[in-house]
Amino acid sequence: MKKNNTPSVAIIGGGPSGLIAAEKLAQAGCHVTVYERKASVGRKFLMAGRGGLNITHSENLDEFLKRYGTAQKILAPIIQNFTPDMLRTWCDDLGQETYVGSSGRVFPKSMKASPLLRAWLARLEALNVQIKRQYTWQGWNEDGALIFERPDKEKELIKPDAALLALGGGSWPDLGSDGSWVGILEKHGVQVNALKPANCGFTIPWSAYLKDRHAGQPLKNITLTVDDKTAQGEIMINTNGIEGGGVYALSSFIRNGLERGPATIHIDLKPSLTAEALAEKLSRNRKRQSFSTWIQKAAGLNATQIAFLREFNPNITEYTSEQLAKAIKSIPVTVEAPFPIDRAISSAGGISFDSLTPDLMLKSRPGVFVAGEMLDWEAPTG
Repeated sequence: MKKNNTPSVAIIGGGPSGLIAAEKLAQAGCHVTVYERKASVGRKFLMAGRGGLNITHSENLDEFLKRYGTAQKILAPIIQNFTPDMLRTWCDDLGQETYVGSSGRVFPKSMKASPLLRAWLARLEALNVQIKRQYTWQGWNEDGALIFERPDKEKELIKPDAALLALGGGSWPDLGSDGSWVGILEKHGVQVNALKPANCGFTIPWSAYLKDRHAGQPLKNITLTVDDKTAQGEIMINTNGIEGGGVYALSSFIRNGLERGPATIHIDLKPSLTAEALAEKLSRNRKRQSFSTWIQKAAGLNATQIAFLREFNPNITEYTSEQLAKAIKSIPVTVEAPFPIDRAISSAGGISFDSLTPDLMLKSRPGVFVAGEMLDWEAPTG
């Protein structure tokens, strides 16, 4: 693997963590080879691009770091070495300018992942980074060499100067990150906390009416609250429950709540109005209008919002204006479970920081480092 006596590094995993590491190491003078189990790299990255590719967030760095919760202290020095602003500059240098959306989230102006990935791969090629596709990592042999299954199903042993594991978490397994590395590392004394769905939706047993008539419809400009945590955004109703940005922002708190028992989300359909102002609007003469027509005009609710309100308030037509305003401002929605991990945007859990040195090297495997979603952290940073 060595070339001109330069340090050789094997990077296992061709997602964003592996590719950015390959770029930085090659720029530092290392001979870098990326091993990817699929036929192409960046598959999950491209999937994320279908939704516009939310790269990062524009908020103040101190606030951004808080999103990492219990992992903030450990990850802060690492993130400060490659901040969201630096990430935007990196995109610009690849010819992919970014912009800040109304939510503060950052996107490429092209709203696609493919142009960015093409430019990135061209840069890696110029840096002489070698990418070997359809190479499946199977652990180490007794001499400490990395074992790969090649495309021809034969075994290949690699013994670089250093290795970086960037195999992803357990979400979207068809795209490559299936968590199969967990068993390998546990056999070598690495503590791995159970992989769980993160940035995910949650199941709700809808009535047949709501499921049949309103699945696939959004609830926009709402506020969600779980315990003392609040997020503003939108959610999407689907046949099994709810998902969307507002839910993802609170998914860790909802999931952790479910581990203790039933979890309830309170949804405010009209966060721009106080309960008193809403009650005043609802106290006006209804005349001969149907309930749906009246509340649509008085409260500014659309058909999906009205159906959602009725779902959790079956006797709503009998409410006073004050009771109706209170119901609109706080709909208690009890969720049953998170969507399966293979439906989640990302996964929580992973390698415990107790098994790592401060520079993210495995204590049980000197010279082997870990990056990205394999680590035990989660954060709704979008």
